[in-house]
Amino acid sequence: MKTITLVPGDGIGPEISESVKQVFEAIKAPVRWEQVECGLTAFEKTGNLMPQEFIDSLNRNKVAIKGPTTTPIGGGHRSINVQMRQMWNLFANVRPIKNFPGLPSHYTGIDMIIVRENSEDLYKGIEYKISEGVAQGIKLITAEASERIGRHAFELARKLKRKRVLVVHKANIMKYTDGLFLDSITKVAANYPDIEYGDMIVDNCCMQMVTKPTQFDVIVTENLYGDILSDLGAGLIGGLGLASGANIGDHHAIFEAVHGSAPDIAGQDKANPTALLLSAASMLDYIGELPLGDKVRDAITRTLANPETRTSDLGGKLGTRAFTQAIIGNLK
Repeated sequence: MKTITLVPGDGIGPEISESVKQVFEAIKAPVRWEQVECGLTAFEKTGNLMPQEFIDSLNRNKVAIKGPTTTPIGGGHRSINVQMRQMWNLFANVRPIKNFPGLPSHYTGIDMIIVRENSEDLYKGIEYKISEGVAQGIKLITAEASERIGRHAFELARKLKRKRVLVVHKANIMKYTDGLFLDSITKVAANYPDIEYGDMIVDNCCMQMVTKPTQFDVIVTENLYGDILSDLGAGLIGGLGLASGANIGDHHAIFEAVHGSAPDIAGQDKANPTALLLSAASMLDYIGELPLGDKVRDAITRTLANPETRTSDLGGKLGTRAFTQAIIGNLK
């Protein structure tokens, strides 16, 4: 049995986390949950977004599945997701973007993976108020972090038998920062002659993703660009309700849905748990339970293929609980 830190999260988080627990019970996953609080729920109880109990749990277990959390507005509170990524050096954010057969979307045949550098760029949060009406943000890029994410992208491509890695940047304008990122990835690419390599300017990439998205295989990019491109990609396959995410470091990993906590529908049995279930399937892959991960993904695919067994955000009529039971019924 592998002990996993479980953070139900805020808003719809507890409902979709319950879906994960039920599906894992149905497949008899060798997982033991250690449930702790984090985010707005924890803040309201303890005054701390990241209680020590959560920190100790992840340090102990190394792997977590996390429901969406809310960062309080105002007061200088930093994003809890950014804090987690920096605290445990979760340098790689991996977001698969893939069509589900039978589920209507803008395009078919999309199957890409966006590998986003997670530790630097403008998300480092180095900002200053220079004077009244003038503020400055520093874009931090290092060769070390850039080469590290490049290696991760190429190793992932090789492991999954992907054919092409594309680095996305804006080096034509930001010649020092994005130029360094591009040069670093190009240096890494030389060690992977078996994988096709190319680069694309980020604004062109956005246009290409909405006109010919099937051309993309593995994209490696900086923090801000990766955040934008992965949400854009999610929109092409049906929305954020289908977008899973993994934050990977050398020693720790946190798996989470890309979407937010959606407090407006919390407790109403309306939430779509697909994204968190897909993230949980990736977690099973990570801990070496690949057949179980495939089992969960296959059941989700069969469930979404049937218009009668979809959640309302995808044009169906099922609530969270009924949709979860439909997935369990499709397990083989």
